[in-house]
Amino acid sequence: MISTKSKSVSGVQVEVVEEPLTQAKGKKIGILGGTFNPPHLAHLMIAEQVASQLGLDKILFVPDYLPPHVDKKEAIAAEHRVEMVRLAIQGNPNFDLDLIEINRGGTSYSYDTVKALKEMHPENDYYFIIGGDMVNYLPTWHEIDKLARMVHFVGVDRPEYERDAKYPIIWVDTPHFDLSSTMIREKVNKGCSIKYLVPDAVEDYIREHHLYE
Repeated sequence: MISTKSKSVSGVQVEVVEEPLTQAKGKKIGILGGTFNPPHLAHLMIAEQVASQLGLDKILFVPDYLPPHVDKKEAIAAEHRVEMVRLAIQGNPNFDLDLIEINRGGTSYSYDTVKALKEMHPENDYYFIIGGDMVNYLPTWHEIDKLARMVHFVGVDRPEYERDAKYPIIWVDTPHFDLSSTMIREKVNKGCSIKYLVPDAVEDYIREHHLYE
């Protein structure tokens, strides 16, 4: 609320406007979560395209500690996944690594993560990025109705999936890469090259630590 008070200036009474205390300016923050086992170029491309098309201030890469899927992924140690994400996003000032799920431990539910982020920065608007193949699974997510009230869902369009969802989705068109972490793990295991599928620093890290062999 803006208030005014009288003040004498050179013997003349004038009304002076008192500005209220300014709150922290909110930002538009994207959230890209996942196991990142390992992170690859499609992750980076999607994050960049969403940030550019929606005018986001920042993209948070949030590695999970334990994915809540029924068919649990055999993820390598969190320390390796975290370090590969750090290497993958270095050099892009719009990308940040957030360890909120790693530090919390246990099953990584998106609702708990977003709730904690909103409590820390209630002024921000959050945009939760999901692949077009995941949109139909949203009704099965933990506390999905509460989560939907806290974030904007951003769907990365895929031609083989219809734009049909129970919850509001902001659809973003990106180049379609037939690339997955599973594919990369299989290639490493078979001794195939993964150059141009992951950032060079990530490839070097995988080789150095003999991951996925």
